Amino acid sequence: MYALKRVGQAAVTLLSVITITFALIRALPGGPGDAIRAQVMQSGGSSNVDMTQLNALVESYTNVDPSTPLYVQYWDYVTSILQGDLGQSIWYGRPVSEIIVQALPWTVLLLTIAILLTFAIGIVLGAAMAYAEGTDFDVGSTVVSMLLNSVPYYIAAILLVYFLSIQFGVFPQSGNVSSGLEPSLSLSYVGDVLYHAVLPVASLVITGFGGTAITMRGNAIQEIGEDYIRVAHLRGVPGRRIAVRYVGRNAILPMYTQFMISVGFMFGGSVILEQIFAYPGLGYYLLEAISTRDYPLMMGGFLVIAVAVMICVLIADLTYSRIDPRISDDDAREAY
Repeated sequence: MYALKRVGQAAVTLLSVITITFALIRALPGGPGDAIRAQVMQSGGSSNVDMTQLNALVESYTNVDPSTPLYVQYWDYVTSILQGDLGQSIWYGRPVSEIIVQALPWTVLLLTIAILLTFAIGIVLGAAMAYAEGTDFDVGSTVVSMLLNSVPYYIAAILLVYFLSIQFGVFPQSGNVSSGLEPSLSLSYVGDVLYHAVLPVASLVITGFGGTAITMRGNAIQEIGEDYIRVAHLRGVPGRRIAVRYVGRNAILPMYTQFMISVGFMFGGSVILEQIFAYPGLGYYLLEAISTRDYPLMMGGFLVIAVAVMICVLIADLTYSRIDPRISDDDAREAY
């Protein structure tokens, strides 16, 4: 019942997001109708575009026919979205779903590497800080972690571009792969893709691992003080086993939800990052859509980000009690 309830809440959330995007299409000043009319005029068309033709153009781009009643517009829009039809980009003249399918893998690549490195470094550093509590290493690592965690990722990105790309030319300044290199599974192509991803990934990792380390440190210190750890020491359990299997594992478990949620929210954080590096991912196209008033692409990007966050939160809700045996479904149900 709990799982069905959470899935139902996710479905309601998804419908709410679709409803909001539908409302924004109608409510935003200079909406799709005005944008399409401007496109027609710029392309040499008459300023007196027939309303029937304009409505047909709006429908082809946004899946909404302005000449029909509101409830019909809403039904057509929802059914089109659920079928994967996100309309057509005004600026690029291509289906929005096609652009997203092309851009999404690059964003997923960046975020997957960045999140895994962020949590791996943060967990290892946080555990080391906990076992060295009160030492110079602990104090210094805590200060550095807090300092880096307070720096916005886009500031780190700008500094990395300036020093490592513009000044020293160590890494490429923009793009996701060298021009002229054909996609393949060869080592040269994969290596070039990873080479272009170094600076964007580093921007997220440098400014993100500190928060994970501090959280891990607090969790580990709490576990070290538990009675079962003292009993394990008295029974002669090797210290390495206690550190890894008891303290480490139990300290990591509460961070699972944070990990899943960060996966979703980093999609939103990729917008500015990908623009700085001209990295053609989902965030790059989303910001381009905003600057060019490409409403169908803009709403499609917002929808994908919202769905990503929703799915990650749902997975965290449904799997946490399975991963942490100390938490039952009843406990999870009471939390909500």
